[in-house]
Amino acid sequence: MPAKNLVAPTVCTLMLLISGCMGKVRYPTYHTLSTAPAIKPDPGTPHWKAAVAVRRFETPMYLRQGRIVYRAAPTQIGFYEYHRWAADPGATVTTAFIDSLRSANAFSTIAPYDGRDRPDYLISGRLEKLDEVDYGSRVTVEAKLSAVLTNLRTGAIVWSGDATETSNVDKRDVNSVVAEMSRTVQANIDRLVGNMEQQISGVEVSAR
Repeated sequence: MPAKNLVAPTVCTLMLLISGCMGKVRYPTYHTLSTAPAIKPDPGTPHWKAAVAVRRFETPMYLRQGRIVYRAAPTQIGFYEYHRWAADPGATVTTAFIDSLRSANAFSTIAPYDGRDRPDYLISGRLEKLDEVDYGSRVTVEAKLSAVLTNLRTGAIVWSGDATETSNVDKRDVNSVVAEMSRTVQANIDRLVGNMEQQISGVEVSAR
């Protein structure tokens, strides 16, 4: 058969192969934590007349991979290939913590720490865990946060605390896992903010 007569069938075959391959391509699904303060906004006078900044919450290296984490064993970490975070969990937790402080009307000024301004106090935190746990009789979610409040004038630690929340996942799908992660993260944040307010209620916290 002449070469020119082979062109059309060859092109058609290639197009079919490409179409078949493209039909099997799987794209990642992106998820985000959905949080909202449980504390009702307090319209009154701030608890402490001082400015506080919140440093971006640190995270372990494995939580910075972009993919949602699961544990098939206590010492084994796995990653979903096609389920990923739309935003870094550390940044999301930082924003949620600031929202909860504002809702509680804890300080006169509450803002993210940018390294330029000099607030009276600084909150540094860490998202220790945000894992789906698959070993055991049920699928669960575990979240752990810790935070420290430092007086930048004296360098003294005014308050520190940590909170851990573990809960069951009713449905075995990633959307349910992420929804439960959101709930446990917010529960930990509310617990930390409440604990901080309680512990420093008798401490002189004021602007310089």
